[in-house]
Amino acid sequence: MTPHPEKKVREMPNPLRTMRRGHTITALSAAALLALTACGTESTEESSADGAATTESEAAVTVAEPIAVTYDGGLYVLDGTTLEVVQDIELEGFNRLNPAGDDRHMFVSTSTGFQLLDAAGAELTDLEFEAPKPGHVVRHAGKTVLFADGTGEVTIFDPAELGDTLPETETYTTPEAHHGVAVELENGELVTTLGNEDERPGIVVLDENHEEIARNEDCPGVHGEATAQGEAVVIGCETGVLIYQDGEITKVDSPTDYGRIGNQAGTDASPITLGDYKQDEDAELERPTEVSLVDTEAGTITLVDIGASYTFRSLARGPEGEGLVLGTDGAIHVVDPEAAEVTDSFPVIDSWEEPLEWQQPRPAIFVRGETAFVSDPGANEIHAVDLATGEITATGSLDSAPNELSGVLG
Repeated sequence: MTPHPEKKVREMPNPLRTMRRGHTITALSAAALLALTACGTESTEESSADGAATTESEAAVTVAEPIAVTYDGGLYVLDGTTLEVVQDIELEGFNRLNPAGDDRHMFVSTSTGFQLLDAAGAELTDLEFEAPKPGHVVRHAGKTVLFADGTGEVTIFDPAELGDTLPETETYTTPEAHHGVAVELENGELVTTLGNEDERPGIVVLDENHEEIARNEDCPGVHGEATAQGEAVVIGCETGVLIYQDGEITKVDSPTDYGRIGNQAGTDASPITLGDYKQDEDAELERPTEVSLVDTEAGTITLVDIGASYTFRSLARGPEGEGLVLGTDGAIHVVDPEAAEVTDSFPVIDSWEEPLEWQQPRPAIFVRGETAFVSDPGANEIHAVDLATGEITATGSLDSAPNELSGVLG
């Protein structure tokens, strides 16, 4: 998941669903593109399998392992193996990116809802789940769950059914609209937050018929979620976390009086989630250096100092369940969740400072398989890093500073 802070997203104008001419693509392998789309006025004919004449402008683009990044005024779709820009899509406003749950699609959160990006086809489609103030997108147990902050509506569907039309959905609406999140478990239970515009006190668990089976309101400022090994769902609070597992909700208090955990990264490979940790309730912008490790089996929270500050776009998990934190020193810090210590650091970009406005560009990390993708707004670049060696295996250049960074799932 790509979680976000408590501040409300500013209102955005309706997106322009038009495309700029795609960047010229060089050094592409046959695996990278099956065919090229020329967006200009000129085209050349080629023979199709049935002998009919087609043009390059009619041929379909297939992007290898696509990555996407937003910028002020649009978004880029990149080839995930070469980091070449395949398509530059105009889109006004501040937009967010999330994997849709399959190996082809992503969601772009715009001013009107969750709009479907066919990343493999390098096309922003007209398909959209309408949602005032679209919020969190959660993928778990073969389901994707969308949360609309403006209405409290939860939309659940099977991402394997994404295609030329939107899939069939199941919906639930929270009693009051709020900045929230929801996750559906394998048995059909739905864990969702409680709140309104003034407060967010906790969570409720519903059975497959959306009847309440558990509740806990000892979680002020509830925000974000992560799922750990054994389907332990961890929800952040300003005073610790709530853990839901096997029908029971457990509150784990933070080790300090105020200890806000709002953004987390979980994995099925570990019972421990990686989270941020803020201790200064009155800070305009706290730049923490400690991250939190929530052990869902022991019911404990351990803090680890990585030696540099970080932001809400800095947290990820590696293929073996290791914690990954992109620090403001420009390095990926590898955290052993069991030992609760930093075991390695991979320098990637120059040092940087978090901007005061959370919507402004700052470096971000997205992990797929054994590769970490790191954006660098200061240099207008994106890098691919081999997590086994720390080696930068590819670098892509962009015309504009990247902001949001994400990709399809492997």
